[in-house]
Amino acid sequence: MDAAHGYYQKKVALVTGASSGIGAELAWQLSRAGANITLAARRRELLDAMAERIVSGGNPRPLVTECDVTRDGDVERAVAQTVREFGKLDVTFANAGFGVTGSFRKLSVEDYRRQFETNVFGVLRTIYAALPEIEKTRGHIVIIGSVAGWTATPGSSPYSMSKFALRALANCIMPELRHSGVKVTLISPGFVDSNIRRVTNDGNFHPEAQDTVPGWLVMSTEKAVRQILRAVARGKREAIITNHGKILVAIERFAPWLIRAAGSRMNEAS
Repeated sequence: MDAAHGYYQKKVALVTGASSGIGAELAWQLSRAGANITLAARRRELLDAMAERIVSGGNPRPLVTECDVTRDGDVERAVAQTVREFGKLDVTFANAGFGVTGSFRKLSVEDYRRQFETNVFGVLRTIYAALPEIEKTRGHIVIIGSVAGWTATPGSSPYSMSKFALRALANCIMPELRHSGVKVTLISPGFVDSNIRRVTNDGNFHPEAQDTVPGWLVMSTEKAVRQILRAVARGKREAIITNHGKILVAIERFAPWLIRAAGSRMNEAS
């Protein structure tokens, strides 16, 4: 894991959404770097399988806890279990999330509400639950956002709105929490190999679903997580993950009209 490896040695990390995708790879690489991990997600069987993989790799057994970030009290319980098991909490990865997509006319207010309940309020629950312990260790809060929080395209309004909200949240709380020694990093990935595009609008996972994103655009989860952990170790405020993500964000910053024109063509073609 290069120079970032030493940063995580003997640190205690809580990862939400740890059952698959970026969350599972975060848990794996953190454990390889010498961290103690709490795996938190809804699907217990996948968490148990991930824990066995970690242990079979010669790493300390992680703590496994069923946790739904949309339910009050679940993340608080995960934090309390973490501190009981490991004595502290250094880093929290607010990673749980999914994507609601579709044209505006076909969506309902309930679709938007369901999206925000996980992607925004779930992150808020995670931060509020972890913050008292993170302040004690002068630790780190990591928010997993998206390039969709920079560039909004037709057919993704619920997801993009939720990720725009996370970018606003990160920008607001970074200076607020700095006074108590807490660092905040916003991670904004582009297309990464994960299950997010196999989850339907109601939050159910369908492993047989085909990924609609061209393979050449998708970064491997392993490479993306290496970049994420390096950015956190360096204390970066935000890290754009994937080259195409960096290009899209640069266009949004300096030539936003190109994004709007591309969006109009996409909408006409659909």
